[in-house]
Amino acid sequence: MAITLYDAFVPSCQQILSGLSGLIDKGEAHVKEHGLDDTDLIEATLSETMWTLPWHVRACWVHGAYTFDQLPTGEFTPDFTDVPNSWDAMRAMVDDAQTKLAALDSNAVEALADKTIGFVLGGKRLMEFSGQDFLLGFNQPNFYFHATTFYDILRHKGLALSKRDFMGAPRVRT
Repeated sequence: MAITLYDAFVPSCQQILSGLSGLIDKGEAHVKEHGLDDTDLIEATLSETMWTLPWHVRACWVHGAYTFDQLPTGEFTPDFTDVPNSWDAMRAMVDDAQTKLAALDSNAVEALADKTIGFVLGGKRLMEFSGQDFLLGFNQPNFYFHATTFYDILRHKGLALSKRDFMGAPRVRT
């Protein structure tokens, strides 16, 4: 049986988002346990030119659920206008992404495979992809990059995390 575009993209995003949700909880618990201010972690980066934790949550939302709001139009423009500013706001954004992904129709995702998708940034159409290449070769790597960077920032700041924390609940045969 061939894997579908839906199967290659959506369940993996859902799995990593469940890990991200757990990481948010662990970040908040770490702050409380060590008597830190929330901003000690929320505003943390790996370097001064990189984004803070909330930006990475927003990017996972953009490259996960928001993608499917955009693709039917034939253009994708990232939206970074609503960056969460607290642990609860980050959790809400992850929950929103999970809700939107759970509501997707697999046939509608498959219908995007051959559609031409333009990547638009700053009002300029910079690249064109097939829907399949956009999801698997552009959005999915971006999604994983930002989820991984969120994890890496927490590790860098001293949280005891494992690969399992990043992965969330794996999909297993029942």
